[in-house]
Amino acid sequence: MARSKTVASSRPRGNDAAPSVSQKFLADHLGLSPATVSLVINRSPAAKSIPHRTQERIRKAARELNYRPNFMARSLRAQRSFTIGVVVPEISEGYAALVLSGIEDHLLDEGYFYFVVSHRHRSDLIAEYPHLLQQRAVEGLIAVDTACRKGVPIPVVAVSGHREVEGVTNIVLDHLFASRLALEHLVGLGHRKIAFIKGQQFSSDTEVRWEGVRGVAKDLEVKINERLVGQLEGESSSPELGYQVTRKLIATNEDFTALFAFNDVSAIGAIRALRETGRRVPEDISVVGFDDIQSAAFQNPSLTTVRQPLRQMGVIAAETLLRRINAPARAPYPKTITVAPELIVRESTAQAKH
Repeated sequence: MARSKTVASSRPRGNDAAPSVSQKFLADHLGLSPATVSLVINRSPAAKSIPHRTQERIRKAARELNYRPNFMARSLRAQRSFTIGVVVPEISEGYAALVLSGIEDHLLDEGYFYFVVSHRHRSDLIAEYPHLLQQRAVEGLIAVDTACRKGVPIPVVAVSGHREVEGVTNIVLDHLFASRLALEHLVGLGHRKIAFIKGQQFSSDTEVRWEGVRGVAKDLEVKINERLVGQLEGESSSPELGYQVTRKLIATNEDFTALFAFNDVSAIGAIRALRETGRRVPEDISVVGFDDIQSAAFQNPSLTTVRQPLRQMGVIAAETLLRRINAPARAPYPKTITVAPELIVRESTAQAKH
């Protein structure tokens, strides 16, 4: 469809011009039984009993000899598609891209194809995509920062899913602990007047994280000045959104010595706005981001942030989904899997001026 972005992927095949070889030829070349080679090549659960060194020998030889598994034959034998659907808001630097990298790595290692569709927060596409992907015979769905609905007859894993929906496993961050890490760090540096940037209303994490912030602030006896609470608006993943919100916070003329942003991208925009108005980071204003995207360590100053293990969350989502797909019908499944954040202290925070 013209309005969707779809990516199909499989393991690289090497030199397409090279002649293909059979599985029997590969087994003879290695001096192994065809059954052993088949188990490894087809990612069978029984392959776990085969020594790791032998598995690596088989995979290395398969690459060198340009062996191509007959995916269609495998699907017909098993009466399965070995295909997964992944639904994301968008594909850009930051949250979704890092989660997707973990999903991709695990699915490719396990010999699965996958389709990726992005909905740009359009409610019609969010509702339509699960049905379109099922028509393409996907065996399960991974929803990234996307609301899941009832009635999907295949296993679903939601990354940053916070609603309890039948058939859905939620992979979530401990947002209360994340808020505590950030605020205790700032309070420990002497900051009491803290500005906040909330996420967009459509983000799955916005409200649960804000509730965490409010609860921790109360515990630490930090008063939240509502005039120093801004919210990201718009669907762009650009630092521009953080820049605009911070300009509005500055325009209130309320005094603050620290800022806790919803994500690293908005924190980067915030630093630009602070500098343009003559405020130095971290000498005048300390800034804490969230996510620990790849460029966070290379900003100037490097960004103090709450690391969300996004790639690991993608791996966990893929592992969980494949485990559910391969489990007996109606087997119990985890409703929620919680992962822990980590505070990464860099150069964008410093002792508060009194």
